[in-house]
Amino acid sequence: MRIRDPFRHIVGFALPPRCPGCGVPVAEDHRFCAICCVTLRFLGPPWCAGCNQPFAFDRGEGACCPACLAAPPSHAGVRAAVAYGPVARALALRLKYGGRIAFAETMARQMRRLLPPGIDLLVPVPLHRWRIWSRGFNQAALIANAVALLSGVRHDRDVLIRTRRTSLLRGLGGRQRAKAVAGAFGVVAPDRIRGRAVALVDDVYTSGATADACTRALLKAGARSVTILCWARVLSPDD
Repeated sequence: MRIRDPFRHIVGFALPPRCPGCGVPVAEDHRFCAICCVTLRFLGPPWCAGCNQPFAFDRGEGACCPACLAAPPSHAGVRAAVAYGPVARALALRLKYGGRIAFAETMARQMRRLLPPGIDLLVPVPLHRWRIWSRGFNQAALIANAVALLSGVRHDRDVLIRTRRTSLLRGLGGRQRAKAVAGAFGVVAPDRIRGRAVALVDDVYTSGATADACTRALLKAGARSVTILCWARVLSPDD
């Protein structure tokens, strides 16, 4: 330790930790600067008991939003660390398309606080093999692995697969997204899922079409429950 510390200080002086959001120097890796912290909207209770959509005030234990009252979701809630916004979007894009894989740990550190007790298994939303070959990695798998290292919960990155290639969902409406991903996921080894409480890990939750399709596949394979765990959630202006 005595030998490594001097080099650590030299590297820290030459390449100081930088804010993941804007790049200004900060005290530690994965820490946001004050301005980015203020810009980020960290999510948590009070929220809908069904889908975890945030409430402006506490509506009491078990309160649900109108959407969940009309049609309860098949999943056990969407645990998102932050609301989708400029800083959250920048991190997601830099990880996914810029190859900044260290940001997977940055996201995981915020997501870990929302990991429900009793989760048995972390499962990332899968990419089709062609997309992995072109990108080089699955960002959801990187995030799930980081959450696993921080929490001690087991991570299985191969049990849920895409059974067919789907078109890009960007720019599509909710119904179009749901149609595009319908039946696109499957479980290769149901015994690794059966009876377990699963956290489905992704970077951004938008319309929920992909998460819903994955949830159906996991529940069909015998999962006891499926909770969505993600970095950012797109909220309406009213939220």
